[in-house]
Amino acid sequence: MTMLLDRPGTTLASGAVPVCDEAGLVPDRGVCALVGDRHVAVFRVSGTGELFAVDNVDPFTGASVLSRGLVGATLRDGEWITYVASPLRKQRFDLRSGRCLEDPAEGVDVFEVSVLDGVVRVAPA
Repeated sequence: MTMLLDRPGTTLASGAVPVCDEAGLVPDRGVCALVGDRHVAVFRVSGTGELFAVDNVDPFTGASVLSRGLVGATLRDGEWITYVASPLRKQRFDLRSGRCLEDPAEGVDVFEVSVLDGVVRVAPA
C-alpha cells in the first residue's frame, strides 16, 4: 500500500517529510512513501508500536518491494532483532540497522521516523 498526504514530498523546517497519518499504519504491514527521491518503507511493529523506516529497494533484486515484506523478530546472540523479510528472495533486514541478517555485507538505509500531531514524518537520509 502506498499512502500520501495532501502535499506529498513537502519538506518541513526540521527536514522531515510527512508521509501518512499514524492511524493509517496497520501493525506489521508496510507502506511506501516518496521521501525526496527515495522510496521508503515505513512500518509500525505490533506489540511495541515502534515505527521504522528503511529503503524500500531490495538490494538483491533492485525491486522496490520491502514495504510488502513480512515483519517478524528473531533471537540472535540473546537479543531480539525486528526485521522485514523481502517478499522476493526472503532475505531479512534488521529494521534498526538495515543490515541483512543472511549476508551482513549487504543492507538497506534506515531513516529517522517521528510523529507530530498524528502525522508520521520521515527524515531524508
